[in-house]
Amino acid sequence: MKVILKADIKGVGKKDEVIDASDGYARNFLFPKNLAVEANKENMEKLKARQNSAKFQKDQEREEALKIADKLSKIMVKIKVKAGENGKIFGGVSAKEIAQELEKEYKIKVDKKKIDLNETIKTLGMQTVEIKLFEGVIGKVKIDVRSE
Repeated sequence: MKVILKADIKGVGKKDEVIDASDGYARNFLFPKNLAVEANKENMEKLKARQNSAKFQKDQEREEALKIADKLSKIMVKIKVKAGENGKIFGGVSAKEIAQELEKEYKIKVDKKKIDLNETIKTLGMQTVEIKLFEGVIGKVKIDVRSE
């Protein structure tokens, strides 16, 4: 019997996947626990509509991420910090500070966890930082760290 899973089931399949299950397993376990529905014409059309909707949503998010990546490539974030005479920064510039500055100055909201910093920036000068905006979409922003 073909069924459409409504949830991820370990060893069986993922949500919205069409699988072949034995009649007994489907009737006695999957249907009573509301884990699956029969893969009839009506339910298959609903599944197709959900998948099309999810694909459209993902395409919209990707397009938005590409626009943000384009904006990021054209801007330079200036961050002022306290530094010693030899150009060494007291503390460092973290991903959180970069995200706050992007939002404050350019109204671009970026999650600090998406900013790809191996470690905090500890020197003055220009640096390029990558920001993961979406699957396969990476924006690059220039950071200018200056002494106060």
